[in-house]
Amino acid sequence: MPMLSSGLVIAGAYADKIRRTLFAQLRDYVKKDKEWGQKIAYAAAQLNKLLYNIFVDQLKIDKGDVVRIRIEYEVDENAKNIVWKWDTLTVEAFKRIPQDKVNEVVKQTVSKVAEVLAMAVAYTFTLLGETADGDLVFTVKLGDREVGAAIVTPVDDRTAVLKRGAVLEPSPAVFERLKLEISPERPIEEALKATFATVLQTARHVSYDEALKIINIIRERASAKPMERIETEAEEE
Repeated sequence: MPMLSSGLVIAGAYADKIRRTLFAQLRDYVKKDKEWGQKIAYAAAQLNKLLYNIFVDQLKIDKGDVVRIRIEYEVDENAKNIVWKWDTLTVEAFKRIPQDKVNEVVKQTVSKVAEVLAMAVAYTFTLLGETADGDLVFTVKLGDREVGAAIVTPVDDRTAVLKRGAVLEPSPAVFERLKLEISPERPIEEALKATFATVLQTARHVSYDEALKIINIIRERASAKPMERIETEAEEE
């Protein structure tokens, strides 16, 4: 049974490493049929969402800490699907956290994997500025961390259009050309929150670099400082 191993990687960059490693392992499938690319990207996003819950929500891992992830999976060629063997997931966190605690958190999280993957992602939105042609630029946050950006065109008091948005966490993803239903009781920020909450279901899953590029293109429209790339110098192939 194939195994995905991240090697040693900076915690802030594990999601991109997971995605790249899975694509590398399954590149022959992508060569045969491009539909596999979407399936692989979705599988990587599922794993990354679960890991985000473990690292950020429970273990409070810092972006600069080093982690290593291993998990087995099966390839269902008939259904064109990657099936994670969740009970094989092992995580090492090179931080002052007892390994017994890490193991227990992983075990508990895997036991409720469906619930964790179905959970809405609690993004918040803050207006960065307005463009010359009237578009609104928002920064996207998870907790106190800036993880993305979005640009919206207001149409009237009931409708707006999300022209483009991108996030880096819990897994890099892009949103494009989506209608937002708004009202005085449901401002644009709330409509965006509802749209982005179901990131796994509604977004296009991309590489870290592609998501970051789109984020900085959006931020540039509001003359905002670009987000910096997280380096992965601790990576070990």
